[in-house]
Amino acid sequence: MNKAELVSAIAKRADVPVSTVDSVLAGLQEELVDAITRGDKVAVSGLLTVERTQRSARTGRNPQTGESIDIPAANTVKVTAGSNLKKAASSVPV
Repeated sequence: MNKAELVSAIAKRADVPVSTVDSVLAGLQEELVDAITRGDKVAVSGLLTVERTQRSARTGRNPQTGESIDIPAANTVKVTAGSNLKKAASSVPV
């Protein structure tokens, strides 16, 4: 499902205009970016948690040449599924 399909599905389910849903998702995106920039953790109970984490420096290996390379430390984003998402995933047969 892409963004346009998601916006359309939410608009239909919530019985609100597509433009309203699109604006809300844009606001959510901006707030998530701002929160991650500040180092805040965002938790939507039952759905997901988004937080900034640090990855330490390490030594890697170029798979083509086998040469060792230094990979610098970096900040990254961790997204953790909430209980409702986990329950939905586990209810689908494999």
